[in-house]
Formats: sequence, C-alpha cells, structure tokens
Amino acid sequence: MKNLTRYFLLVSMMLMPMAPSVRAVQNHDAVTIINKVEKQSGRRVLFIGDSVTDGGWGRSGGMMTPSEKRNQHDQNHLFGHGYMEMCAAHFMSIYPERDYVFMNRGISGNTLYDMQRRWQQDALNLQPDIVSILVGINDADRFVRDTTQSAPNYIQWEQTYRQLIAQLRAINPQVEIVLGTPFVAKVGRIGNDAKYPQLASIVERLAEIVRRIAADEHTLLIEYDKLFAQLQGIAPRADYWIWDGIHPTTAGHRRMADLWIQQTGHTLF
Repeated sequence: MKNLTRYFLLVSMMLMPMAPSVRAVQNHDAVTIINKVEKQSGRRVLFIGDSVTDGGWGRSGGMMTPSEKRNQHDQNHLFGHGYMEMCAAHFMSIYPERDYVFMNRGISGNTLYDMQRRWQQDALNLQPDIVSILVGINDADRFVRDTTQSAPNYIQWEQTYRQLIAQLRAINPQVEIVLGTPFVAKVGRIGNDAKYPQLASIVERLAEIVRRIAADEHTLLIEYDKLFAQLQGIAPRADYWIWDGIHPTTAGHRRMADLWIQQTGHTLF
C-alpha cells in the first residue's frame, strides 16, 4: 500500500507544471511591465534620458539596450548606479508608507530623437505622476561628428522637446515635470578632444533652450551645468566630479542627487 501511495505521489509530481526558473521569468514586454507597476499604489516617478541617467540599470553594461530587454526583476540593479538610484533610495527609505514607484528609463547614447521614438513605451505607457528628463549631450556630440550639417537645428530640437511635454500632459494634465540641463566638462577624452570648444558651445545652447522651456511650461528646473561649473572650483583634481568630460563620478552623481532632492522634495513629495 505504501508503495502504491508513493507511486501516485510521484506521478502527481511529474504531472504538476514546473515552477519557472529565475531566468525564465525575465519577460519584459510592455504589458508585463505595466502590470507590475499597477500592483504598487504610490505615485510613479520616472527618470528618462541618456547614459547619465541610465547608470547601468537592468545590467545594461553601458549598452544601448532597449528597456524591454533589460532585467526588471533584479532589485540589485533595477535603478542602475547613479544619481537616479540615489534619489529613489532617499524617498523610498524615508517614506515607505507612500509606496513610491520609481522607474529608470535612461538609455546610454540616446539623443532627444532617440528618446522620442520610445516615448510611448518608456514614458506614456507607464502613466507617470512625476517625470524627470535629462538629455542633450549626445545630440551635441553627434552633431560635432557629423560633417553633413552646417549648424544644429535648434528650432527643431526645441519643438520636439516641447512636443514630448505636451504628450505627457495630454494623458495626465496633473503630471509634474522636472527638466535637467545638459552639461559637459573640459576633462578626460572629451575635454581633450580638439572639437571640445564646439561641443561645449552647443551644449550651452541646448541648456539655455531647456531653461526657456522650463520657464514657458512651468516645470521645475535642475541646472546641472551650473552645478558642475561650481564644483570644478572646489575639485582636488580635474576629474574628481566628471571623469571623461560627460559622465559624473560617484561624487558627481551624489551632488546631482542632492540637488534633485533639494529642488523637488518640498514641492513634489
């Protein structure tokens, strides 16, 4: 009798569906991602932009990996390792009862137009309550290396930026928007490049456009360019805050996070 019981138990176990492995669960299609977010009750805070925001989230390894192909289950790397993670850690640890939903959608190498192409999936579909945007350095860098254009199309760049904001407000008129100014520093491979003066001039122009958009659209403004200009005055060495001309060091990311928290904490949270 015991042998018969054991036999039926074994058969039952063999017929039971196997639990999916951790690797098999890595399904990141849009519906899965949205359903995951829906389970959380707090306000949704989206950071979107380029590599400075990316920070290797979802183990991207600094690659231009689409959001749906990144690991969005591994809590060790969900936010990347930069200012965005520091901002999320601050508010999530201080206000656990509010169950904030932080999302990183920075993608390394992205220009404003790259971001525009994924805006529906990586911004609108996530239905954010707060959106923080930082983009521009790759737009400037690509133009500097593109010999087919005589001058950047600043008008088109500004119009595109404003369209993205309008689309956010069309689905949520109450959405809060935070705009960050792009920045660059004369240090590392970028700072030592012969085309650095041209690059810096374009970045400065794009930063001014972001300031104008922020004023016109009544959004919060985080002036990262001014932050790093000030920090360079107290740097023990040239690459202390930004190591390659574009990407902040850990110390630089900490200061970015501090500024973001300072500017948004009393207003948005």
